[in-house]
This record gives sequence, C-alpha cells and structure tokens, in this order.
Amino acid sequence: MKMGAKRFLIFLCFTILTKAFTQKKLSDHPLPNAAQLSWQKAELGAVFHYDLHVFDKKKYLQTGISGNRINPIPDYQIFNPEQLDTDQWIKSIKKAGFKFAIITATHETGFALYPSNVNPYNVKALKWKDGKGDIVGDFINSCRKYGILPGIYVGIRWNSFFGVHDFKVNGTGEFQKKRQLYYNQMVEGMVKELCTQYGPLFEIWFDGGASHPDLGAPDVLPIVKKYQPDCLFYHNNQLAEARWGGSESGTVPYPCWSTFPTPYSHTGDTTTDHINLLKHGDPEGKYWMPAMSDAPLRGYNGRHEWFWEPGDEEHIFPLEELMHMYYNSVGHNSTLIMGLTPDPRGLLPEADVKRLEQWGEAIEKTFSKPIATTAVKGKELALALNGSKIIQNIVIQEDISQGQRIRKYNIHGFTNGRWRVIAEGQSVGHKRIHRLEPIAVEQLRLEIQESTLPPIVSFFGVY
Repeated sequence: MKMGAKRFLIFLCFTILTKAFTQKKLSDHPLPNAAQLSWQKAELGAVFHYDLHVFDKKKYLQTGISGNRINPIPDYQIFNPEQLDTDQWIKSIKKAGFKFAIITATHETGFALYPSNVNPYNVKALKWKDGKGDIVGDFINSCRKYGILPGIYVGIRWNSFFGVHDFKVNGTGEFQKKRQLYYNQMVEGMVKELCTQYGPLFEIWFDGGASHPDLGAPDVLPIVKKYQPDCLFYHNNQLAEARWGGSESGTVPYPCWSTFPTPYSHTGDTTTDHINLLKHGDPEGKYWMPAMSDAPLRGYNGRHEWFWEPGDEEHIFPLEELMHMYYNSVGHNSTLIMGLTPDPRGLLPEADVKRLEQWGEAIEKTFSKPIATTAVKGKELALALNGSKIIQNIVIQEDISQGQRIRKYNIHGFTNGRWRVIAEGQSVGHKRIHRLEPIAVEQLRLEIQESTLPPIVSFFGVY
C-alpha cells in the first residue's frame, strides 16, 4: 500500500473515531424537547386564578389557604360574573408582552370552571348563564384570538367539596377506598376532558404536583401524553418538564441551570438542600428541567394574594419591583409566570391592567432598541459600538436547542483607553441579563472561559 493511501486510512479512522466520540458526548448532553424549548423562549406567562371564594366578599386571609382546602363554600350559586370578558383578560397581558396564559380549571374548592360530564361540581350546576357557561372554553378562545398560547391548571391535590386533602379522600376502611377510587377515576376523566375538548395546549399545570399512582393518586401522566403530546407537563412524581424555582417571589437566584439530577423535581423533600437545588438546578444534571419563577401581581408589602379580594389594590407590585422580578427571573434563565385574578364582575381590575401596561412599556423601552448585537460560534465575541456609548444592560443568550454549554465567562469593556472586566458569570442558558451601573465603553468582548462543548451564543447585545 502506498504511503498516501496509508495516511488516508489513518485520517479516515481518526475522523470516524472523533465523530463517534463527539456524538457520544452530544448524546450525553441534556437537550430540551420542543415543549420545553417553546416554554423557555416564551419568557413571560400569566396564570389566572378564579374560584368560588372570589365572590364571598371576604378577605382571603380570613379563611386562609387551609380553610379553603377544608371548608366547602356554603353556596356555590354566589358564582355570578355578570360582566365576564375573557377577551379583556387576554388583551391586558398581550399588551404587556406576555406570550402564554393558564386558567385554573379547578382549584382547592374542587369547583370546575367548565361543563364536566364526570365532575358534578361545575358550572353546569349554576344559575349563571342557565348552566351553559364555560369559562375554560371562553378563555382558550380568547387566547387563540389574540395570539396567546393557552394552558390549563388542574388542582387535584385539595378538594374541599369531596373531602380530599393532599390527594387522600377522608375516611377509613372500605368507605374510604371506594371513595378514593371514585375520586381518582373522576380526576382522570376530567384530565381527559380538558385534554380533548379544547385543542392543543401549551402547558398543563398540576399544582403541588399530581403525586404518583403507586401512592394512590390519579394516574394523569399517560392521559396527558396520549392526548396532548406536545404540551409541557408540570408535574408529578414521575416527570417534571419544568421545575418550581423554590419560592413564590417571582425570582430565582443566580446561577440558575436548566438541568436537574432526576426526571422529577419534587419528592416531598423540603430541606434547605432540596430547595436550593430547585432554585439553582444542577449544571451536571442529566435531565433538562428549566426553572419557573412565579408570584401573584397582588403580592406586595407583606401580602400574597393569588385570588381577588376587596380593598387590595395597594398590594399590587410597584413597577420597580416588577422590573426587579424580570431581571432576576427572565434575566437569570427562568420563565416568569405572574398570578392574575379577575374580580367578581368577571373582569381584570383596572389597577391591575394599568400596572401590566406600565410593565410592558418599561420592558419594551429598555430592550427594544439595542445599541449593537452579534451572534457567532466560538469562545470570543467582539462588539464594536461605533464610538463611546453609555451602556446599562448586556444580554447574552445561548442556542439552548443544543443544550446549556457555557460554564464560565467574563465581559470586557474598552473604556478610557484600556480593557477591563465589567461583568462575569457562570450560567447563561436561554437568557442572562447583566444590569450595570451606567458606563461609557467603545467596545465589548465576551470571553467564554469554560464550556462543556463548543459554545453557541445566539445573541450578544448591549443596551
């Protein structure tokens, strides 16, 4: 064999081995599925809380969460949203820049906001609209009308009407077993109804998780995966395609990784270590599981109201607090979901609508007109600013369809005739926002110091 042929064979073998090694490394690297990718790119969503006790004219804290979980509402006919307008709800969040919305089809009272054939405790029993109302259907139609991705929240952990506490029906012996079987079958039937009657869903949210059938809970995962294979599943003890970010502050601490060590996020473990794991994720985690930040809009100054109550406008978060949330959720590689609540009229209150509008305008004003941007593969990105510019925000984004690869980086600014580090970090993921004290720079340089695979920066911009 000639020397050239030998060299070619050696080169070919080396290429094949290198490719096999690279493919193995890529296969070991967690990647998002299509639903997770869309969910992270959406960045901002809303969850609309609506239930019977919105109409009882009482402060929510007079009964408290535990009270709603235990005490059935004395008269469900109080539910009477005479001016119901789900278009108004959705237009309010659309104007603020939100991309998806979720409705509480059921919450802790167990009352269903849609006409169910398996759960008798639902809107069909109301005098309102002669029992022909369907808030879930109206909501989803409004979402599609205004280009908002629709999702459904299904509360099954608590049900004060059926006497269910932490998935378990009250009682003992055969009485309890038969009622538990009925409840589980009813829940599974409701999940099938919600998955088959309203078209494609963006997310299904089981608050507090949906437990596990081996623990005696309803078996919901195979139903969702059969009828809504493209929607984000959040979550039970078998699977979490997103994870709770460890608090209801609307923020996650930095760094926040999109990966996790197990395919499920909650195990009943409330230790500090587990809460920290939920908040930060695990850069070495084998499962893609991005973090959710959530908070109610009416959660300011010592209150935390997911549901409307009278005289609560002063607890709407101020604009500066909402911007703080944005920087420390979306800007920390987390999707932010804000809790909104219509009032007894069936409308989102004017004060809430106004604050959402102000928030959307502030985000738009800050991030709609970058001074300069670039996107390039490699470990170093340069950004010339066409002269000295005052900057305050730097945004970095990875192409997370190829995983979260960056592990350490710094940003240099050329100012006063020299380069100096003006920001540094670890996690980037879908989006990392650095908020700086205003500084004049002529150029920027992003240096990726550590990465698990060759980094792919899809966006590097300055504002």
